[in-house]
Amino acid sequence: MAEKVIVAGVGLVPFSKPGASEPYPVMAAKAVHAALADAGGLAYAKIEQAFVGYVYGDSTAGQRALYEVGMTGIPVVNVNNNCSTGSTALYLANAAIASGQAECVLALGFEQMNRGAIGSQFNDRPSPFDRFDEATQALVGHSEVPLALRYFGGAGQAHMQQYGTRLETFAKIRAKASRHASKNPVALFRDVITAEDVMNSPAVWPGVMTRLMACPPTCGAGAAILCTEAFAKRHGINAGVRIKAQAMTTDTTATFEARDMREVVGFTMAKNAAKKVYEAAGVGPKDIQVVELHDCFAQNELISYESLGLCPEGGAEKFVEDGDNTYGGRYVVNPSGGLLSKGHPLGATGLAQCTELVQQLRGQAGARQVDGARLALQHNLGLGGACVVTLYEAV
Repeated sequence: MAEKVIVAGVGLVPFSKPGASEPYPVMAAKAVHAALADAGGLAYAKIEQAFVGYVYGDSTAGQRALYEVGMTGIPVVNVNNNCSTGSTALYLANAAIASGQAECVLALGFEQMNRGAIGSQFNDRPSPFDRFDEATQALVGHSEVPLALRYFGGAGQAHMQQYGTRLETFAKIRAKASRHASKNPVALFRDVITAEDVMNSPAVWPGVMTRLMACPPTCGAGAAILCTEAFAKRHGINAGVRIKAQAMTTDTTATFEARDMREVVGFTMAKNAAKKVYEAAGVGPKDIQVVELHDCFAQNELISYESLGLCPEGGAEKFVEDGDNTYGGRYVVNPSGGLLSKGHPLGATGLAQCTELVQQLRGQAGARQVDGARLALQHNLGLGGACVVTLYEAV
């Protein structure tokens, strides 16, 4: 039997704009120290393995970051899976505990980003996105628009064309994110904005996306410590939250063969991961109270409602209009403010989502608290591609 995996401690540093953050080793060390403190003051020497995620950084930056905490000789595995990097580190840590390979493991993610749109760092070799770019060019064109905006804007446009979804619906999602973030002290953007503000922001793709529908480049760090039940008991650790089920998926042939921008940005990949998690846990979407999903663009939040089974395919606009994505509705989606308002430091995003959901299930989320939260779903997506879906349970 697999070991039950307890989330022993979580830690996060406030996110900041590029150029305004501390260096990545400082941010990472602070996140780890916060997670150790959250785990009842656990000593770093008790950590047996570490999986460290970042996207933009040199090799062994994971060691450089952790050496600020301690040099104990443990295995340190550096992880890069694009925007799903943080959750990929968490996935590996979870597997190490569940398999019995270790009793206490650290997952750490950080990012020290530059200003402006993200892009390739190695232009003398094939890009991992070349097939994605070719598909996007064939489906939507608009080569003058930055690629990430074309990917997700094109997916939103496909939803608009098939279901009549209005641009204002994406604006309402962004406004909702701001209301949630206003109650989160570690969010990057805490000012409340309206759907009208979003609609009136500069158009980056007229009729398809405005600037405020996109998440900002962000710096930050997050950490989670996982352990067995026996380890938690021996060290007096709060064992109130565990990982009930988790799955990682990558692209299928549908990504390019379906000729649908929603597939290019991982609709089936996310749907498959969610299905695996629901089946493994013996629950359905209706059993969940709170969700942190990958809203790198407002368009992707809407599409993810459907891929995760929170509403029927084609039903996302009604889902938004009915308020089923916020307090008082069927689910509370991204109570942290999500990537849109909390920020998106690529390697740290998955650990930030984990931190929010663990705090929710412990009843420690303060003004953001979701009443009666017992099951929490996390969705972290990286194009190229990988998707990690994790279900947490309060026990």
